[in-house]
Amino acid sequence: MDEHSEQQQYDVVVIGSGGGALTGAALAARAGLSVAVVEKTPLLGGTSAYSGGACWLPGSQVQQRAGLPDSTEGARAYLSAILDDAGGGGLSERVEAFLAHAPDLVAELESDPDLDFEWLPFPEYYDAPGRVPMGRSIQPVSIARDALSSRVAGLVRPPVELDRAGSPGRRTLTGGQALIARLATILLREGGTVLTEHAMDELVTDRTGRVVGVRCTTPAGGVALHARRGVLVAAGGFEGNAALRAAHDVPGEVAWSMAPRGANLGEPMAAAVELGAATDFSALGWFCPGLEQPDGGGSFTLGFRSGVMLDAAGSRYANESLPYDRFGREMAAHPGAIPSWFVFDSREGGRLPGIAMPEGDPAEHLAAGTWVRSDTLAGLASATGLPAAALEASVQRYNRFCVTGVDEDFGRGDDEYDTFFTGGEGPNKALTPVDAPPYYAARFVLSDLGTKGGLITDAVGRVLREDASPIAGLYAASNSTASMFGSVYPGPGAPLGSAMVLASLAVRDMVREEPGTAST
Repeated sequence: MDEHSEQQQYDVVVIGSGGGALTGAALAARAGLSVAVVEKTPLLGGTSAYSGGACWLPGSQVQQRAGLPDSTEGARAYLSAILDDAGGGGLSERVEAFLAHAPDLVAELESDPDLDFEWLPFPEYYDAPGRVPMGRSIQPVSIARDALSSRVAGLVRPPVELDRAGSPGRRTLTGGQALIARLATILLREGGTVLTEHAMDELVTDRTGRVVGVRCTTPAGGVALHARRGVLVAAGGFEGNAALRAAHDVPGEVAWSMAPRGANLGEPMAAAVELGAATDFSALGWFCPGLEQPDGGGSFTLGFRSGVMLDAAGSRYANESLPYDRFGREMAAHPGAIPSWFVFDSREGGRLPGIAMPEGDPAEHLAAGTWVRSDTLAGLASATGLPAAALEASVQRYNRFCVTGVDEDFGRGDDEYDTFFTGGEGPNKALTPVDAPPYYAARFVLSDLGTKGGLITDAVGRVLREDASPIAGLYAASNSTASMFGSVYPGPGAPLGSAMVLASLAVRDMVREEPGTAST
């Protein structure tokens, strides 16, 4: 490598700072390894900091404390029933490694005085054998900003609605911010290094082809970092790169993604591909319906309490109460559904009857035309450009279902997930009529929580070549990898849980590694 100052020598270099990256970094530091976290932006956490912090880590002591009927065996049955590639051959080696390691990872993290979890009631996304009523997801315990060091408090990315407005974070960090803050606290306490505004440009190899470090661009110029044990790429996907989205047929647009703006362009994956890394992009992304914002962005939306989603023909095309990734995939597959119009009434005072992060100001939406309002359904049709007869017929048919309590078209309200966010007073809590004018329609696009195609790894996170041989010294986790769950989103926190486990397994392998040489 070009430069060999002492502070540029590390055992482990981690690219990215989301939940998977910081889990790996914190555990490596706790194991006594010197660690540097390389983050492209000025703040830590990426999309993980925007998240609710749910972690799908089955069979752990946290679920046991909560008295849940959860187990590794139950989670195995659940995944066997829902994953695309599960069948006569059983689950993949990566999934089996995930199931085996998840309880140990939670125990190891909870053994640290700065990290505790609690059960988060949130239904899983499929009605299948092994499903736990009200879910098996866990989350980090919230923490007051005042309880953090000033360094950590200043590094954690705020919630998405505040971050996009350029506002600071809240006084109490919850969900994803709590996870990032707690992991960063462990990392720094154990002597780890955090390098923000370091954009990784290149993976560096020695004469044998082993990855021994990275080169980065910073505001002050180029920097070379040596990694004696290995480099862990856990830097998110390529959702911010329009050309790569098009090349790999990922539906949606950059502006609609929930990733921090200007981040996640896929450079670390590209650097690995330059070294011969194998890739799989077939799983596409973690999708969700996105409330379109006046600036053209999208907002992660879930938990509709009433209202109907209509395509360009003015017709419903799916159960609006589906889990968000499943609804997003319905939107992507249905002609004329991007954009859609979500029709609702004034029962909630003109606010969206759902959870959107961020929702935005209704007055600004109305001024921008991302929302429209009318005293009649016919007027709403005129404002949206939808066929009036079809819009009125769709709403009237839906309203009849609200009376009977049975959605004859899409089964809304049949599953526990459908009714988790709702509070309707009729025979079906998920079916509340649209009959209180004035009426509103909000424009929806296809958003995502990140792409889920990328580098292929083995069961301990080693990046593989096309011939399935590992690239020595190179590991990957998070959305930088091809998801072990394929096109399926098993339950709340599956992206974080799988990222954390794979990063932990990668670090365990690096701990066993002999330190690499410094030659190039």
